[in-house]
Amino acid sequence: MYYVIQVAPGMEEKTEALIRKTVENGVYKRCFHPTRHVKKKFHGEWKDQHEKLLPGYVFIISNSVQELYLELRKVPMLTKLLGKDKEQFTALSEKEVHWLEQLTGIGAGAEESSEAGLSQVVAEQDAIVILSGPLKNMEGHIQKINLHKRIAEVEVEFMKRKTILHLGIEIVRKKE
Repeated sequence: MYYVIQVAPGMEEKTEALIRKTVENGVYKRCFHPTRHVKKKFHGEWKDQHEKLLPGYVFIISNSVQELYLELRKVPMLTKLLGKDKEQFTALSEKEVHWLEQLTGIGAGAEESSEAGLSQVVAEQDAIVILSGPLKNMEGHIQKINLHKRIAEVEVEFMKRKTILHLGIEIVRKKE
């Protein structure tokens, strides 16, 4: 089961390190924060950048949420396990886990990766064709594509709210 920990933005790596150091190994399977691969133009040249996909959130996979919660209380910085419903913490829904795994490749052999890579696209006159990458098969969730900035805005439901994610695209070719 995937659970979400809310942390101060910019403290994701530090929180993960403290969890790895403080929480017993058997309590959780994996702790990560998803990133995205984008290209940005600096001084006329496109550079690869790796940014946080969901700043302020760390994901943790565990089958024992009560034990996990007790262990997280030992972490010497403020962490908040999200999704409390009465006395139980709720895991991400199957739909949320599916889009997270689809975007980042988690569970598809890329166990150590948690990065949403670049999607390769062909820009046609009035349409965009997605050839490969995290956006493949997510066409219905794409709100807007900015070819100039090489970013796609994707709307997903995260923690029972609509959230816009910005994902990187790579233009393979343009058809006129």
